Amino acid sequence: MIVFRRRLIFWLIRAYFKKWGKTILVFFILGLLVFFALRYFVRIIPSAFPFLSRETVGIAGTYTINDLPPSIFYKISRGLTFVDKGSVVRPDIAKSWKIGNNGKEYTFYLKNNIYFADGTHFTSKYINYNFKDTQVKRPDDYTITFVLKEPYSPFPVTVARPIFKKGFVGVGDYRVKYIKFNGDFVSSIDLVSNFEPPHIIRYQFFPTEEALKMGFVVGDVSRALGIHDPLFKGKKLTSFKSVKSSRSLDEKKLVTVFYNTKDPTLSDKRVREAFFYAMPDAFEDGERNSSPFSPSSWASTGTKISLQDLVHARELISSSESASKSSGLTFTLKTLPQHRKTANIIKENFKKINAILKIEEVDSVPSQFQLFLGDYNLPKDPDQYTLWHSEQTSNITGYKNLRIDKLLEDGRRVSDINERKKIYTDFEKYLLDDPPASFLYLPYTYTIFRD
Repeated sequence: MIVFRRRLIFWLIRAYFKKWGKTILVFFILGLLVFFALRYFVRIIPSAFPFLSRETVGIAGTYTINDLPPSIFYKISRGLTFVDKGSVVRPDIAKSWKIGNNGKEYTFYLKNNIYFADGTHFTSKYINYNFKDTQVKRPDDYTITFVLKEPYSPFPVTVARPIFKKGFVGVGDYRVKYIKFNGDFVSSIDLVSNFEPPHIIRYQFFPTEEALKMGFVVGDVSRALGIHDPLFKGKKLTSFKSVKSSRSLDEKKLVTVFYNTKDPTLSDKRVREAFFYAMPDAFEDGERNSSPFSPSSWASTGTKISLQDLVHARELISSSESASKSSGLTFTLKTLPQHRKTANIIKENFKKINAILKIEEVDSVPSQFQLFLGDYNLPKDPDQYTLWHSEQTSNITGYKNLRIDKLLEDGRRVSDINERKKIYTDFEKYLLDDPPASFLYLPYTYTIFRD
């Protein structure tokens, strides 16, 4: 019985192939040809048809829809003005502006050929900055006036912020196609260009730089931006096949050691000065910058400030009241993880002036510290009122210097750029004479990409 069934199955299969064998063979060969043809065209279609051009870019950090990185914001829209590399304010959507009423009134005249991504004609009614304590007048579609309570010379910088209409629609080269959220935070955002041929960019956000590098290695992103350390698990990312990198100087950040000026020991100006002179002349993670301004800023004096002087540093330490009361000075330096290497370098230099440094890693700006090694975003305007004025809660060092307070107040009242330059030259001089911090370097950042 079993033999009969096996023979029956065999006869049925043989009869099937006898009838349909040629057809099966033809479609099998055709399927192979289609498979290899598709593999070939998948490789050439993106270059042959640019409308399919797209890339995935990775960025480390957590962002809400209101604080996306400027590199993304300015792809989607523009402001009334823009700030160039030297911190000089230039016209953008506004073709010009004038200042009146002793620096309290700013009138901007708009270009009449600006359109939103959805085709809507841009007029003054779409300008919605919502500044506090500011009166807004719109005499016509192409004029807008802001009336301030007090003079504020950095105001043209504040209106460089991109303008959007409802639905996150801007006037930039790209428009938003899709946003994916993880709670209140953006996990990815897709942009498509407004020009031909269309180009799609997906920005994907990673919680840490290490997570970003992992995402690049496994192929989740084709380009990784803002990498400070191009090593992944002890191996250079560029050692991976077809991976390349480019290095740039981030002039928007300044790596700095902040001093708690209310600390019993650090309240002594001589101790802080000693630390200033103990800092090394160079850092491999960036370009030395001992000024509170970027060297490209119009407020920068362009002069080289004297740096490391260990002999003078030891003299200052030994003359301090704290040193005279004890055989040695010990301090705790809190540092962000990405600056651990710099912290160790500082520790070794402090040993040379008889100061012992204990290092402690923290994830964010600590509420209490003796010394804190971190970085801060250099403002587009030289005004650093919020960071160093004694009445500001964001003055994390607790710094109080009446001369500095007066200079900071004057710097934001005067509109003439030449007068402001004189003010900030004095500000830099007196701030470094009584340092609440040691400004170290502008960091290098790397873009990692596949060739």
